[in-house]
Amino acid sequence: MAMKIRLARGGSKKRPFYRIVAADSRMPRDGRYIEKLGIYNPLLPKDSEDRVKMDLERVKYWLGEGATPTDRISRMLEAAGVLEKKERNNPNKAVPGKKATERAEEKAAKAAAAAEAAAAPVEEAPAEEPETEDSAAE
Repeated sequence: MAMKIRLARGGSKKRPFYRIVAADSRMPRDGRYIEKLGIYNPLLPKDSEDRVKMDLERVKYWLGEGATPTDRISRMLEAAGVLEKKERNNPNKAVPGKKATERAEEKAAKAAAAAEAAAAPVEEAPAEEPETEDSAAE
């Protein structure tokens, strides 16, 4: 039986509340679970100690039995000091999307055209004196 330590959603619409549970991986997200290991309330501030409450002894037991935590639970366990931190790598996160690359290319083309125009010798027309009221009256 493949065991998972995961979140089971509760609470009403737009007011989420999660139970941290040990469940068979084939069961539905909010369905049957074997044991409730804690709670997670994302509506509380991040520095609140009531945001995540876990029975760490039972979590360690289930990890010893071969249960695999989900990514969110593993981050919570890393913060609690139960698991060691994993090195995460998402190289595509910093890559801009199609529209952003198109805008950057257009901006670079405009800048190159402006620099080229500024570098070209410009023939200056003779400067004319602006008309003032005194010269218009004559």
